[in-house]
Amino acid sequence: MQADTIGLSILLIAIGLVVAKLIRIRFNIFSKFFLPSSVIAGFLFLLLGPEVLGRFFSEGSSWEYGVFTADINRVFSSIPGLLITIIFAGLFIGKTIPNIKEIWMTAGPQVSYGQTVAWGQYVFGILVAMVLLVPVFGADPMVGALIEIAFEGGHGTAAGLASTFEDLGFAEGADLAMGLATVGVVGGVVLGVILINWGVRRQKTNYLQKPEDFDEAELRGIVDIEDRQSSGSLTVSPQSIEPLALHLGMIGIAVLIGAGILQGLIWIEDRTWGADGGILIMNYIPLFPLAMIGGVILQLFLMKFDKFHLVDREMINRLQGLALDFLVVSAIATLSLRVIGENIWVFLILAVVGILWNVLAFIFLARRMIPKNWFERGIGDFGQSMGMTAAGLMLIRIVDAKGDTRALEAFGYKQLLFEPFVGGGVMTAISVPLIFNFGPLAVFIFVSIVTIVWLLVGLLYFGKKDASEIG
Repeated sequence: MQADTIGLSILLIAIGLVVAKLIRIRFNIFSKFFLPSSVIAGFLFLLLGPEVLGRFFSEGSSWEYGVFTADINRVFSSIPGLLITIIFAGLFIGKTIPNIKEIWMTAGPQVSYGQTVAWGQYVFGILVAMVLLVPVFGADPMVGALIEIAFEGGHGTAAGLASTFEDLGFAEGADLAMGLATVGVVGGVVLGVILINWGVRRQKTNYLQKPEDFDEAELRGIVDIEDRQSSGSLTVSPQSIEPLALHLGMIGIAVLIGAGILQGLIWIEDRTWGADGGILIMNYIPLFPLAMIGGVILQLFLMKFDKFHLVDREMINRLQGLALDFLVVSAIATLSLRVIGENIWVFLILAVVGILWNVLAFIFLARRMIPKNWFERGIGDFGQSMGMTAAGLMLIRIVDAKGDTRALEAFGYKQLLFEPFVGGGVMTAISVPLIFNFGPLAVFIFVSIVTIVWLLVGLLYFGKKDASEIG
């Protein structure tokens, strides 16, 4: 594939994001529900690509891939796997990692609630797969993991696991997961706003009185001129090295550390339990969860030895945001509508089960597991559980714009005890290989036990605490 094709593909995604932003500004329906421009651009590319426009032309036609070419479409398909690794590698770089006790007392209630919801997605996903999807619709048992992969993990995780699905003979799982992730993102934003309005009417919010207090600029996603701030500090002189290049290099180091860890685990597996036809798990794990661990190791090193404080967290955030936008556009653009259509009942049932569990868990469990400002803190976890950390952050900003509840801080702390395991962490990465190797029943029993443990921690430990004991 020629370098100019890769460059053109990247430029097309960037142009698509600009067009999508203009669409979001022009049409209020997109602004009203805070739909990300990346999702709009992704659907625009999907319509213009081989799955929609290309269907109107015969195979071999110059319009077979819509307005794109076969090479451009292949670039779009390859981008998500790279970008999700960049996103996860940067999760903890530049963040001060507090001690475990501080994290636990500030974010512990949200950790227990978030873990309950995430592991519960496996419980209900695998249960409905065993009871209905496999015997009635002939689905592969591995569909039981798709709710957590798509909803908690989001587009990036779904795309990052594409090679794992293919290696295990379940290639359609990647498209189903991508479709579910799209449902999750849209549903998370729409249902989140609906829940906020419900919370205001029922006086369950402590600070937000009128959701309509958002002005037109905020709805359109435009920062007022007087409120605009720098998106990062220059920690080094551009004459010596471009600061963004330095920060991208830091992410690269984290990726290399993660790759080394992964290769080490594969080496150990090949010479122990995986030898001579044994069970293989590590061979199917994608790079991105290990890149996240690499980021933690790098950050611990920087905290101890970087006396110049070379890393600026906002710079890392911008690089992650850029990667996420490009990832979502390319992932949705290459979504296989044919695969979803062929498995439409499996797809719809998983979507309904996932949404119902997330909504009901928020309404009935969050208040009982988060004793202090449960609505403001829980709504962020709801947004994340539907497919995007960004959606969770957005919902927190709506209900707690001034940070009075410390919901944003607790939400950030929570990720340190959450992301390494679920929502794209190690369990997310190995869930499909576990079902493949041990069967859905064994995994169902395991995830049910873990869910019950976290549920009891939330209800009987944090739920019984006085609000003054929570940070």
